[in-house]
Amino acid sequence: MENYEIKVTKNGPYLVSGNISITKEIIASDKDGYPIKYITEKHYKDKKTYALCRCGKSKNNPYCDNTHTKISFDGTETASKEKHLLQKKKTSGPELILDDFPELCASARFCTRAGGVRELTKHSDDTESKKIAIQEVCNCPSGSLEISNNKTGKLIEPDLKPSISILEDPDKKVSGPIRVKGFIPIESSDKNLYETRNRVTLCRCGKSDNKPFCTGNHITSGFVDDNNVTNG
Repeated sequence: MENYEIKVTKNGPYLVSGNISITKEIIASDKDGYPIKYITEKHYKDKKTYALCRCGKSKNNPYCDNTHTKISFDGTETASKEKHLLQKKKTSGPELILDDFPELCASARFCTRAGGVRELTKHSDDTESKKIAIQEVCNCPSGSLEISNNKTGKLIEPDLKPSISILEDPDKKVSGPIRVKGFIPIESSDKNLYETRNRVTLCRCGKSDNKPFCTGNHITSGFVDDNNVTNG
């Protein structure tokens, strides 16, 4: 079994080890403009170890080219290492319970279709509403939304294998965060582990308010990497 790991370096890149596969994924929307699925656009060459850009300025995105040293990138980590379960908002419905962790939101917008995941949860005794609510939460790349069965308390999670995706968001004409899947451990620059989760998004524009995690600032800053497909 591979020893999967992501290490955040001080004011530098993410060091990835364990031969973790990496792809580029497009956030695809339905005819009404609501994000609904991911489309794999590219498979990068497998590498046992590699460094991913964290400052947003690499000319070899998604990989680091040491530009962070030339621009004096400030990658100071501000995210809590406490369990995110302590920082949640809850919406209860007849069949489902939705937990919302706003500090982890990457603004991927999968939760907005069909009236939004909160309203769907409140009406989860309706079969279609329940189905869509679960789909929306499972597509949330950051894990800022979690959903569980109201009767059993069992968490409903997608079965994600350890892997990494570089997200592109054509609707917003920006390059998105790094999508980390499948409980890959993430170590801070001070050698402490963040909570290991099934779904995580790491900042790659350098503008996050909750480094190393994405807070959607790639949208407000208009971040586009040099190798993006958004305007391609």
